[in-house]
Amino acid sequence: MRVLVAEDEEVLAELVATGLRRAGFAVDTVYSGDAALAYLGLHDYDVVVLDRDLPRVHGDEVARELVASASRTRILMLTASSSMEDRVEGLDLGADDYLGKPFEFPELVSRVRALRRRSARPVPPLLERHGLRMDTVRRTAERDGRDLDLSPKEFSVLQVLLEAYGATVSAEELLERAWDAHTDPFTGAVRVCMSKLRGKLGEPALIRTVQGVGYVL
Repeated sequence: MRVLVAEDEEVLAELVATGLRRAGFAVDTVYSGDAALAYLGLHDYDVVVLDRDLPRVHGDEVARELVASASRTRILMLTASSSMEDRVEGLDLGADDYLGKPFEFPELVSRVRALRRRSARPVPPLLERHGLRMDTVRRTAERDGRDLDLSPKEFSVLQVLLEAYGATVSAEELLERAWDAHTDPFTGAVRVCMSKLRGKLGEPALIRTVQGVGYVL
């Protein structure tokens, strides 16, 4: 799951991004409306956490352009004002959900997850294949009844492979869906993560490398 945090208070933006990454999301951060539009045009995000009062391009305009483009990205709008009128106005602009500041972080995570489930790529709560069983809500995974102690990144990679239902997934797609925009595609991050994941899954091996194409479960 990939999330864009668009918030002009840089400290708050990075705190939110860090917390979302710990919850298993791939997160990018921007601090202005024009930067948000640029990132939304470059990457396929599941959710944008959008501060309404962004500089240079207002958050309302970002929401309008996103809705006008028929994007599948869901919008969670943040604002310092939580009056009913502001909530209604934000939702009328096309926001899918609305959260007033200050907010409790567990609620933000819960709302982001709920919006992901409503996206154009719905994720079943349970994914099962070849003895693997993944609960995408509780963020747990097991193989043949054995709990897998996966890192958030390993969980995300395994989820992408399970969602592919036997199709080959390229390293580029894994980078797009499980890492953020600052990851160097030439660092070997996918290869290293895949090696650790294979070790935790154990034998017999479940993940096969298709030379020059990608990985298949």
